[in-house]
Amino acid sequence: MRRTSAARGLGLGQGQGQATGAAAGLEQPQPQSPPQPQSQEAAPAPAPAPAAYRLQTEFPFELPRGYVDEAGTVHRDGVMRLATARDELVPLRDIRVQENPAYLSVVLLGRVITRLGSLPLVHDGVVENMFASDLAFLQDFYRQVNAEGHTRASVQCPHCSEPFEVELGGSRLGES
Repeated sequence: MRRTSAARGLGLGQGQGQATGAAAGLEQPQPQSPPQPQSQEAAPAPAPAPAAYRLQTEFPFELPRGYVDEAGTVHRDGVMRLATARDELVPLRDIRVQENPAYLSVVLLGRVITRLGSLPLVHDGVVENMFASDLAFLQDFYRQVNAEGHTRASVQCPHCSEPFEVELGGSRLGES
């Protein structure tokens, strides 16, 4: 198919006010400048969203006591990711959860904790061998991250009444 002004969406001749091509009912070749080579490169990717608009999906934490592995190494620093609907549904089919619903949090945390110290893999077996205080911390941290979407809380200074935010999730209990 030949290019016409109409095909390019113009409908009028080059500044002459005459109908040409499809607008005149004819398909005549129009004088054109040499074709420009089309870039084979893809359009540039959109600029990344400003940090204020990015969704944080991973949250660092530090356990109050720490998980002790078989070698006696204590693992305290970890990362938890946001849970998906699948993360919350799949454990419901687990026979251990069906027999003991309290086991749900162990299986669920084993799915969403992506890193703990230098452990190569975090799974429900690791979570079930944590100290009760660490399990309670992780359950609270999970609720904070997945219900609120962040680990910050708005507070007010008791002396000057100035409002500000504090980070709740990244430190051990009793520390600020």
